[in-house]
Amino acid sequence: MTDHRGAIENLLYTYAEAIDAGDYEAIGALFAHGAIADADGTPMVIGAQAVTAMYVEGTRKYEDGTPRSHHVTTNPLIEIADDEKTAICRSRFTVFQQTDEIPLQPIITGSYTDAFEQVDGKWRFVERRMRPTLYGDLSKHLLMDVVPPKD
Repeated sequence: MTDHRGAIENLLYTYAEAIDAGDYEAIGALFAHGAIADADGTPMVIGAQAVTAMYVEGTRKYEDGTPRSHHVTTNPLIEIADDEKTAICRSRFTVFQQTDEIPLQPIITGSYTDAFEQVDGKWRFVERRMRPTLYGDLSKHLLMDVVPPKD
């Protein structure tokens, strides 16, 4: 029996591992057939090159080649379609960061809603919707200003 849930969880954790390693090309490869979208599903970037470029242009790297972050993905709720060809996963994220300028601290939390498809027996991302909910100091992580939405 195929472990669909384990394969999907591995994709979640591979994303976290790649961003924390500063391997933005690996993130792009995860989305070679997919998009990163905002909370309402509007695609921000589609495909490997565009996804890689978004991270290169938007996420700071330090001398060690990493963003000095630690992405923690938790609470994956995976719903696999009856035909076992598509799946949706809702999960939570917390990003921690520590640099020479700031102590270890959480810098953002939120949720992902990911859509997956299985092609030739292998699961892949179709879409990742990002919903940040709590904002800390992102100034040492991102190369752009982020203004949290006002309720």
